[in-house]
Amino acid sequence: MKFGIDRLLADPELRRPLEGKRVALLAHPASVTADLTHSIDALVAAGLNVTALFGPQHGVRGDLQDNMMESPDYTDPTYGMPVFSLYGEVRRPRGQWMGTFDVLLVDLQDVGCRIYTFVTTLLYVLEAAAAHGKTVWVLDRPNPAGRPVEGTTLLPGWESFVGAGPMPMRHGMTLGEMGRWFIDHFGLDLDYRVIEMEGWQPDAAPGFGWPAERVWINPSPNAANVNMARAYAGTVMLEGTTLSEGRGTTRALELFGAPDLDAGEVLAAMRRIAPRWLEGCTLRPIWFQPTFHKHVGELCAGLFIHAEGAGYDHAAFRPWRLQACAFRAVRELAPDYPLWRDFAYEYEFDKLAIDVINGGPGLREWVDDAGAVAGDLEALARPDEAAWIEERQPYLLY
Repeated sequence: MKFGIDRLLADPELRRPLEGKRVALLAHPASVTADLTHSIDALVAAGLNVTALFGPQHGVRGDLQDNMMESPDYTDPTYGMPVFSLYGEVRRPRGQWMGTFDVLLVDLQDVGCRIYTFVTTLLYVLEAAAAHGKTVWVLDRPNPAGRPVEGTTLLPGWESFVGAGPMPMRHGMTLGEMGRWFIDHFGLDLDYRVIEMEGWQPDAAPGFGWPAERVWINPSPNAANVNMARAYAGTVMLEGTTLSEGRGTTRALELFGAPDLDAGEVLAAMRRIAPRWLEGCTLRPIWFQPTFHKHVGELCAGLFIHAEGAGYDHAAFRPWRLQACAFRAVRELAPDYPLWRDFAYEYEFDKLAIDVINGGPGLREWVDDAGAVAGDLEALARPDEAAWIEERQPYLLY
């Protein structure tokens, strides 16, 4: 199969509209061709007049580990062009930056989750392009989490840098498709094009979204593999809790735990609360010691989520429900456990992080309601999931 960047490079006719244009590139470390050449190098070698680079959260080089660690603007040492940070002093493109190009190529590997900030960055550059009369092309890449949809829809008034619009946590779209939805939903007027992939089969084993022949490269420092991308729609919620999501280990966002947890008790409670929510993966009790971030230097007990191997069932795996079940298990085992972390999260200072992440308080309220049952969360999520599956259908390209 071919990603959007590979098709663009292979087909002179696709590139022809870029002749005589000033081209900018929005990219990160995973923006590479099939032979692992970075897209900026490949585009320059193909003769395009690349005049600027844009970097999302974690930067063009992907060098910054955590949230709210900002990247500076700088001059690229190889090509001498400006590199503008969309996760620095600003998260929306400045007006003067928009004057450096005619066409913006967006070549970002996403992981298929609303909270992964590249989704919001895409919206912001589309809005800026509409305001300044610029063209945007998305060089499309796979959604490694595939087509499944899960989670409640972001509520009005809960928009943030981790919540661009009313979609569920796991949206099941590519960035190229998402751009098409953004333009219609927000009524944007701009010249927009998707350079589609060739041969992407999101429902095909074994990758179910990620083609086996392509090397995985971290699009952000803690996105280490496809297992992380599959689990992320659930494990990202750990960022709003006192439980470790594994930052400071080599497998962040694939596990959870804390020094004062009994992993066996938590797993047994999860099986009691909602056994169906644990299907499609293997949960393995583990011990780990973070080298930085939460519980640094402390031995933590927890569970590793294996959405891979013989135990993986793509259709059955529901990471958002699984992680919600884990929170509920902790709450039932220790009603006074200080589960929710109160801190500034992605520039939201007046709301609990767990609510910002979920685009509303529904999940937290379910966890904290002593009388709630699994069916109550299902009643919140199922209508939203069904509505999104119908709403996104006209925008799907594959």
